[in-house]
Amino acid sequence: MITVDFQSLALAGGRTVLDIGCGSGRHTAAAYDLDKSLVVGADTNLHDLGQARTKLCWHQDFRPHDKGRWSLTGADITFLPFRDDSFDAVICAEVLEHLHGHGQAIRECIRVLKPGRHLVISVPRRWPETICWALSRRYRTTPGGHVRIYHARGLIRRLKAEGMIHWQTHYAHGLHAPFWWLKCLVGLEREQFPPVAWYHRFLTWDLMAKPRSTRLLEAALNPIMGKSVVLYFHKPWSSNPDNR
Repeated sequence: MITVDFQSLALAGGRTVLDIGCGSGRHTAAAYDLDKSLVVGADTNLHDLGQARTKLCWHQDFRPHDKGRWSLTGADITFLPFRDDSFDAVICAEVLEHLHGHGQAIRECIRVLKPGRHLVISVPRRWPETICWALSRRYRTTPGGHVRIYHARGLIRRLKAEGMIHWQTHYAHGLHAPFWWLKCLVGLEREQFPPVAWYHRFLTWDLMAKPRSTRLLEAALNPIMGKSVVLYFHKPWSSNPDNR
């Protein structure tokens, strides 16, 4: 389930990409498919990093391309172990909504990004997320869950205050919003409840088969009810707000 539009980033071969909060490695693997890229996936969850490693090894063995490289690390987004201006692109997908210290995380993402390059942040869209919070207290109180609801304009203002330039917004995963509403309605733990189990099988099939019919349906639904909002920023050559 890829949230980021890599074509919009126009990443040429040989670029360095950081996928921070990489989870099971969906965006790390997608970035690795760029020829001659060096991609780093970072997450504090060791189980997720193990899944990411399996996924990247599969890409390495069965999708041979022009000698790209990958690495995984247990880095904390609020204190990244990378030098300033290290990466050509930083991906932060569905991470900030889990963090109490999201301001420090944003500053770290900007710090390690090269001037003239791009930062992509995705978070749950406001109104679908509000419905989830209203339907399920557990959804918003489970440890490690979502601690805030973002308004896209507010998040854009926050990034602009750090000196970043916003250049594109789109929405993603329109087919997933009703699934989460259903789970919140019947109980997050009831994964075998027939409508939930059926919907999950449908989403898994769609992810693997990628039929044209559902791709067109989701493209139509995304602007209306896409569960995620995806924001694209450009780091100017001088990222200090005082020097703008």
